[in-house]
Amino acid sequence: MSDLATTQNELDAGMQKYRTELTGYCYRMLGSGFEAEDAVQETLVRAWRAYEKFEGRSSLRSWLYRIATNVCLDMLNAGNKRALPMDFSERGRQATAQLNPQPDATWLEPIPDSRILPSTADPADTAVVRESVRLAFVAALQHLPPKQRAVLILREVLAWKASEVAELLDTSVASVNSALQRARATLSESPVNESDPADPLDEEQQDLLRRYMEAFQGYDMKALAAVLHDDAVMTMPPFDLWLQGHDDILAFLVNQGAGCEGSKLLPTFANGTPAFAHYKPDPEGSGLLVPWALQIIETSNGRISGFHCFLDTKRWFPLFGFPEQLSEADQVQ
Repeated sequence: MSDLATTQNELDAGMQKYRTELTGYCYRMLGSGFEAEDAVQETLVRAWRAYEKFEGRSSLRSWLYRIATNVCLDMLNAGNKRALPMDFSERGRQATAQLNPQPDATWLEPIPDSRILPSTADPADTAVVRESVRLAFVAALQHLPPKQRAVLILREVLAWKASEVAELLDTSVASVNSALQRARATLSESPVNESDPADPLDEEQQDLLRRYMEAFQGYDMKALAAVLHDDAVMTMPPFDLWLQGHDDILAFLVNQGAGCEGSKLLPTFANGTPAFAHYKPDPEGSGLLVPWALQIIETSNGRISGFHCFLDTKRWFPLFGFPEQLSEADQVQ
């Protein structure tokens, strides 16, 4: 085998080994699954071009993280910053709710767990990784300057040593520690709400999700009220509206959301938490169920504390592998 082929095989094997964790890292940095995939692909391109200069002075993993960090910093220098509706607009009320769409680049995006969560034998590590890709945590990261964001993720999520981060960023250990301290201070100003662990789901959580599915599919507002926290939050990107409190949420579902009666939910996982593909009756009267939203569910203390409904299903459903429509046979399963 030629030296060139050997080099390519080594790099391809390394990228295959680290692709999932690199995608997770880039997702936390960028807040977009599609941009994260682009960043990992650009990392591969840059690694391939520079591989002859890689002399093994660091591990392949740390070298790839260095490249991926630079790719993300370049992308963030273009001004990319994503948010959830709570970061963008004032709390809405059902009675005066207006659906104002914002550009796709405004919003934090969902991503399948399978794209960003590497398998690990240590449950403690799994819990940390899942918590670090929750929508609320990734949204909080967006408030940090790019290099502080990288430092916090590398130090507190991936457990790199300060000296390793300093080498990756071409800076000093003191600068890394200072950046980490500032990042922690910024995050402490808007603490992220805690959520129940989701790996694996315990019997109580499974029962909660089953009750939520049955209530939503039956459009039973009394049953939905029983599974929602009093201060639960609902968002619907690309609209900037967000509602808090089950009274406003349920009133919205009955009125503006009446077309969702007769819906079906298919379970999945996204951003480290349970999620559902939401299909609703075709407004054209075809008898089919058509994609409406990807719902990401947050739970705490045995109830649902939030559900985030991402409506751009033409982007999300293919990413998650869900069908374009459901037939009558699918509806009764």
